[in-house]
Amino acid sequence: MPSSDPARRAVVTGLGAVMPIGNDFETYWRNLRNAVTGTRRIQSFDATAFEVQIAAEVLDYDPAKVMDAKMARRMSRFIHLAMGAGKEAVASSGIDFAAMDQDQKDRVAVVVNTGGGGIEEIIDGTHTHDQKGPRFVSAFAIPALSGSMAGCLLSMEYGLTGPVITQVAACATSVIAFHDALRLIASGECDVVLAGGSEAPVVPMGVAALANMGALSKRNDEPETASRPFDGTRDGFVLGEGAGVVVVESAEHALNRGATPIAEILGGALTADAFHISAPDPTGRGQARAMANALRNSGVAPDEVDWIVAHGTSTSLNDVTETRAIKTAYGSAAATRQISSPKSMIGHLVGAAGIASALAALGGIRDNVISPTANLRTPDPECDLDYVPLVAREAKIDTVAVNGFGFGGQNAVTIFRRFEA
Repeated sequence: MPSSDPARRAVVTGLGAVMPIGNDFETYWRNLRNAVTGTRRIQSFDATAFEVQIAAEVLDYDPAKVMDAKMARRMSRFIHLAMGAGKEAVASSGIDFAAMDQDQKDRVAVVVNTGGGGIEEIIDGTHTHDQKGPRFVSAFAIPALSGSMAGCLLSMEYGLTGPVITQVAACATSVIAFHDALRLIASGECDVVLAGGSEAPVVPMGVAALANMGALSKRNDEPETASRPFDGTRDGFVLGEGAGVVVVESAEHALNRGATPIAEILGGALTADAFHISAPDPTGRGQARAMANALRNSGVAPDEVDWIVAHGTSTSLNDVTETRAIKTAYGSAAATRQISSPKSMIGHLVGAAGIASALAALGGIRDNVISPTANLRTPDPECDLDYVPLVAREAKIDTVAVNGFGFGGQNAVTIFRRFEA
């Protein structure tokens, strides 16, 4: 159950995003509400010979504006994206790390998760080795590909000397960042946590492998409508890239410095399917347990959840399984819950999918708006809940559940609520 002690309540005070539909949070959130899609022909490499030629990429992003230009050249793209999101989150929170003494900085953690880290460094380094020989492989290749380096560089940027944590849990990974943030605050170990995720998987190997798996949409001629969660005509997900970071503080710390919390992290849960390396358990048991446990751990009744930000990948298996799991976990309340999937507009960001959903949830709580499920025009009969199709919906939003389900059967759910002192 959530604590009543303000020193142990975890609240969100700052938001940062670098996404396919906006290189800052406000642009991202505005475009989500307006059902703007970021899927287009792949621009980062020549995909002409590929079966799948579309993705949701971050455009017009200059990492040299958020980090040292030399360091930017040495680091990989998922780090670039995380630095932009992290610095925006800190700025929007109004927190002043420069004014903190060393003891205070010892109580600030960074939790930035990823699914694959700098995978392009492995590809490029192997190519360089094979073409030119070992002497030409970059001396910075290992730090650049390390999944933990985004969090490490954010800690270095501000001199933050609390824990730096990176969890790898496929598509559930950045939902787990909120579990760690809550644990660090609730235990009294930290006062502030930068929490989020980053992923840059739109590389030739990633696109080819997922296409060969049959996971990706092949709608190359209509990319804007290719991602269709819960639609009967869906044919796979759209691979995307992006990053998001939020500032999480103890309520006491936030209020003492005059901040206005956006929402509180009430709790969450993790489970495993123990079923298959890529497919969800079709019964939805593991997903349902994660949702039900999250409700219980947060002290929230099913009919108190105003919006479920679904994992909603636009694959045939996931959308039906998630629907079954929602019905199991929420019981009779499932039929009246409002549900939607940001992946209809930004594609599947893998390790950054959960933070993309959480940022939508936080924007919804702040503005009392539910972002829609774009492209949902022909509902799947097996997906028969209220998925807020096509257009945003104004509604009183106090409590939001965020679902994240990953390859290997990793299930994570976090519940946010509007903050009340």
